[in-house]
Amino acid sequence: MFHFSGPLEDIVCYKNAVGITHRPVPINQASPSFPEQPLVSVIIPCYNHAHFLSEAIESVLNQTYPFIEIIVVDDGSKDNTREVAQRYPEVTYIYKQNQGLSAARNTGIDQSKGAYLVFLDADDWLYLDAIETNVKYLQQNPDLGFVSGGFDEADANKNRNIIGSYPVTQDHFVWLLNGNYICMHATVMFQRWIFKKWRYDTSLKACEDYDLYLSVARNHPVMHHQHKLAVYRRYDTSMSFNIPLMLRNSLKVLEKHSKDLRSDNEIEAFKKGILNYQKNYGPQIISSFLKNSAKTSQNLEKEDFRLLSKYLPRLMVNFIKHLALGPVKTLIKKYSPQFFLRSLHKAGIYKEFYEAPRHINKGDFDRTMPFSIRYGFDRGGAIDRYYIENFLQQQANCIKGNVLEIGDNEYTMRYGGKKVSKSDIFHVNADNPKATIIGDLSNAPHVPDNSYDCIIMTQTLQFIYDFKGALQTCYRILKPGGTLLLTVPGISQIEYGELEESWFWSFTRPAMQKAMTEIFPVPNVEVQNFGNVFVATALLYGMGLPEIKKEQMDFTDPHYQVIITVKGTKPAIA
Repeated sequence: MFHFSGPLEDIVCYKNAVGITHRPVPINQASPSFPEQPLVSVIIPCYNHAHFLSEAIESVLNQTYPFIEIIVVDDGSKDNTREVAQRYPEVTYIYKQNQGLSAARNTGIDQSKGAYLVFLDADDWLYLDAIETNVKYLQQNPDLGFVSGGFDEADANKNRNIIGSYPVTQDHFVWLLNGNYICMHATVMFQRWIFKKWRYDTSLKACEDYDLYLSVARNHPVMHHQHKLAVYRRYDTSMSFNIPLMLRNSLKVLEKHSKDLRSDNEIEAFKKGILNYQKNYGPQIISSFLKNSAKTSQNLEKEDFRLLSKYLPRLMVNFIKHLALGPVKTLIKKYSPQFFLRSLHKAGIYKEFYEAPRHINKGDFDRTMPFSIRYGFDRGGAIDRYYIENFLQQQANCIKGNVLEIGDNEYTMRYGGKKVSKSDIFHVNADNPKATIIGDLSNAPHVPDNSYDCIIMTQTLQFIYDFKGALQTCYRILKPGGTLLLTVPGISQIEYGELEESWFWSFTRPAMQKAMTEIFPVPNVEVQNFGNVFVATALLYGMGLPEIKKEQMDFTDPHYQVIITVKGTKPAIA
C-alpha cells in the first residue's frame, strides 16, 4: 500500500496480490504476435457500482492486446468497490474522497503510466479487440489527439441493443458542435500528451468528456471509425437519464466553446447544435415535470429554468400555464432572458414585463461627476421640492392655528397664510436669529405638551440620529387632533459641507410606515413615496426641475423612492 502526499494526500493506492483471471494473452507480457508495443492505461472510475465492476475489469483483462495497466479509481464509494477491485492482482486500486467523475478521471491520469489512455465507466464493458483496434489507429496516425469508434447499448441485465455509428471522416470539430457523435467515452483512446494541456473540467457535473473532445478537436487532428468497441449500459439511474443534468451541461459546454468559433461554418454548426439539444432534451424535461405538476416548482432548479427559458421559450410558456404563477414568479424574474419574459407577457402570464432598450446612449450621463452639487437649485430649482411642495399644498388645510416649523417658517406662511395664529421656528443652532425655540428635537422637554396644531418638518429627519425620539417629541407637543407633516429623502445625494457628517439616514416608505405607527395610531398615519428611475438619476446628477417634463415627474415607481411624505394625526382625545 502506498500513500501519496501533496495534492494527492487524500488518495490511497493498492497493488493487489490475490485472484486468478483467464484471458487470451497475459497482460503486460510480450508475445510473438506482438512486438514491443506501447502501454495502454485503462482508467475505471467507480462510485457505488461494485455490482458492475467485475464485468468492466474482466472485459479489460480479456483484451487481445496485452500491454495494459488497469487503474480503478474509487470515488468515495460506500459499497464494496474496494473488495471487488482487490480480487484482481492486475488492478491498481486508488481510493479518494468523493469529488465527482471528472476529478476521479484526473486522478487516474496522474497515477497512470501508459502512452495511450482509455476511460471505462464501471458499469460498461469493452469488446475483446477494443484496445488493439484503437492502438493500431494511433500507431498509424501518431499526430492524432484521439481516436474513437462505435458502440452498442445494453440495459441493466445486459440485454443488448445494436446502435449505429456516425460515419464522420473530416471536420470533427464542426461535427462535434452539431452534437456529441462519439456518445460513449470508452470508445475513445487518447494520446498521453493531450493531458499535458487539458484535463476534465471538474466544474461540469456531466458532459465533461464532450468538453474534452471539443478542446482536442479544435487544436489537433482526431479520427473516428465505425468498428464496435464497447457496450454502454443504460438504466433508470444512469447519468444519461438525468435529462436536466445532461441538457444543462451540454449547453454549458457549447457556450464555453463558442469563443473558439472561427468560421461561418462553425457558427452555423454551433447554432444547429443548440437546436439539436433543444429537440433532444427539452420536450423530455417539460414532460417529466408535468407528470408531477404538484412538485414541479420544487423540482425545477434555477439553472434548469434559466436554460429552458433561454433555449425553449415556447415550451416553457406552455409549461408555466400549468402552474400557479406564485411558486415560480421569483425564478421568472431572476433567471429569464428578455425575449422569454416578452413571450410570457404576450401570453398574458407575466404582466410586469417592460422592454429594455438593446443599446443605451449614455450621452451627457457618461460622466462620474454630477452637473451640480446643489440639488439643482443652480439649474432652475430642486427636483425634490416639486414633491415636497405638492404634498404641502394638498395638506394646506392642516396648516393652521399654532404651527411649528423646523428650520424656518417659509412653508408655514406660504401654505398657512391667514389661517396661522402663531408661527414658531425650531432650530438646533442658537445663532439663528429667527428661531423661537432652540434645542434638540429628539430631546426637548422644554417644549410644553399639546402645544401645536401643526408641525412641518421637511428634509430634516435624516440629520437627527435619534429620529424616533424626534418623532416622539412631535407627537407629544402636538395638540389632540394636531397634524405632523413630514418629508424625508429616499434616493438622494449626501449634503456637501458642514452637514455632510451629520447626514445619518435615508428612508423608504415601509421604514417610515413602521416608525410612525410605533408612535401614532395606525389609522392616523398616511405614507406615500414619489419618484422613478429617471427622476432619481436626474436628482443624483444635479439636474434642475425645469429640465424634466411634468409627466416624468408625476410617474411613480415604488422601486425608486426619491421622496417619502408622511402625515400623522394625533387622536382628538389624547
